[in-house]
Amino acid sequence: MIRYEQFTLENGLQVFVHEDFATPMAAVNILYNVGSRDEDENRTGFAHLFEHLMFGGSKNIPDYDIPVQRVGGENNAFTSPDITNYYITLPARNIETAFWLESDRMMSLSFDPNVLEVQRKVVIEEFKQRYLNQPYGDMWLKLRPLAYSQHPYRWATIGKDISHIEEATMEEVQAFFYKFYRPNNAVMVVAGAVHTHDVRMLAEKYFGPIPSGPIYQRNLPKEPIQTAPRFLETSAQVPLNSLVKVFHMPGRYDKDYYAGDLLSDILGRGKSSRLYRSLLKESPFFNSISASVTASLDPGLLLIKGNLNPGVDMKEADEAVNEILATMLSQPVEEQELAKVKNQTEATLAFSEVELLNRAMNLAFAANAGNVDWANEDADIIHNLSTEDLYVAAQNILRPANASTLYYHSEN
Repeated sequence: MIRYEQFTLENGLQVFVHEDFATPMAAVNILYNVGSRDEDENRTGFAHLFEHLMFGGSKNIPDYDIPVQRVGGENNAFTSPDITNYYITLPARNIETAFWLESDRMMSLSFDPNVLEVQRKVVIEEFKQRYLNQPYGDMWLKLRPLAYSQHPYRWATIGKDISHIEEATMEEVQAFFYKFYRPNNAVMVVAGAVHTHDVRMLAEKYFGPIPSGPIYQRNLPKEPIQTAPRFLETSAQVPLNSLVKVFHMPGRYDKDYYAGDLLSDILGRGKSSRLYRSLLKESPFFNSISASVTASLDPGLLLIKGNLNPGVDMKEADEAVNEILATMLSQPVEEQELAKVKNQTEATLAFSEVELLNRAMNLAFAANAGNVDWANEDADIIHNLSTEDLYVAAQNILRPANASTLYYHSEN
């Protein structure tokens, strides 16, 4: 149970405080309600670009990292299709530094043309290194537009085309900032050796003067139900042939999400999973194979990915995977198998809450999604799932017409 208190500033900034005096540390997490799904499809990659620009200096702070390091802190950020998240961990006695830093860049980010050019080059180089020059790096660039026809999840957070970042103007960058990086479009969580009344005072002092922006009304196109299987073949200089299959499934806080998540665990989590036992250990079609979920806020994907052993035919490997999926559709999983993945998941949740920063993030994610109390409900929902729940989920998710399959051939 992550205990919290909350308040909202007049400018709309939601603040949550999780008091924990077990250590003398604190975490400050600011989540902005903007991800790659919120971008114009002709100007993608902006949410990720801003992850970099926010460290490029602001009105009173030319270098963000130096003040953090001077007070013994660490900081970082990440972008997803749904959110952009910034966090600092530091000794609680120095927490005012975090408020000063975060409020200054929310109030007055530097729009120095030199900073934009530097970060533009950094993002372009990242695109080349992570997506173009790395084995299987472009997998999601090909999978997303295969699986999604309408929803903006059809492009990756790095962007649909790197030319969108190459051609971005300062006016477009400023407009993006003032649309999304406003206090009424953010959630702040302060966790650790702090008192709520002190956090309220600091929040009013540093964030209170920042004006709110227009309320962002998200109105994204819904992805139609997939009614026929989709297929794509590609090739590159990669070590092994790779088979990838994705299936549409409910979003992260949907009531039916959890059964889909456990389905992925039964299929491909660890060496006792069905895919590993059958297709790697008993019949060695694959060198490696696993299953996972994207856990996105809007309906996401269940992913199966395996690298084939040399000499194995791609179609035969695909048929072997489909046979295992067919067993999930034909009969419910056994109670013992469900109990095992429940225990694994509940243990993972418990271990994740040991870290102070993880607790702060969990509160921020849930609050941004619509209900902060969702951060404390996962374990109970998972515990109460039945084999029938997973059987119903399998019928909805693993049906053949819901599959998008990628054959990624090795040119070696």
